[in-house]
Amino acid sequence: MFNTVVVAGGSRGIGLAVAEHFAPKSRRLLAVSRTRAPVGEWVSADLSSLSGVESVVEAVGSDTLDALLYMGGTWETNAFTSQYSFENCSDEDITRVIGVNLIAPIRLVKALLPALRHSKNPKVMFMGSLSGRDNFSGREVANSASKFGLRGAVHALREELRSQQIGVTVINPGNVGTPEVLADLAAGGLLGGNAIPISDLLSIIDCVLSLSRATCVKEIDLPAMLGDGA
Repeated sequence: MFNTVVVAGGSRGIGLAVAEHFAPKSRRLLAVSRTRAPVGEWVSADLSSLSGVESVVEAVGSDTLDALLYMGGTWETNAFTSQYSFENCSDEDITRVIGVNLIAPIRLVKALLPALRHSKNPKVMFMGSLSGRDNFSGREVANSASKFGLRGAVHALREELRSQQIGVTVINPGNVGTPEVLADLAAGGLLGGNAIPISDLLSIIDCVLSLSRATCVKEIDLPAMLGDGA
């Protein structure tokens, strides 16, 4: 049983599935999101702002934080469609994507380090993307930049926090079989093998969290068997 677990992006998609999975395994689960989360204790916060990060710190309080799971993310308007155009992206779009996907998780880890240090086996996990891997064919500039940057942050945090034995991991999946993604795939006539079952992703998160402090898993690439990047 975990003490306190924070799931950022816990109101929908991967974050909601993760929150639902860990709620019965945690004495206290905080689901952080802008829209109301249907599971755990909802922390209303926009993590792209400093006030949003402060709201999470206040919610955790003096608790022992066993796991920070940053599952949230966003992308540009029309991303992953034929309508996407870097030249037509607004400055607001670019700033928002970089802020949510890269700046916010760095700020949140920094702010929650005191609570993580109380844990006997503290873990930090980020949801990256194959878009942040070399030679991936994505065209979404801000999203790819933010995911590359997230990987860099994890590699640096590994060195910064290794003496404290705080494990930091980034998972880089392809399509994950949330209801929204499966509906999109069905509409495009694609096979189920183009998406990773959410149960597989949860099993990997379980595995990483179960490892001792003697082991650090920095990065896991997780393409769908029939998807791009496999």
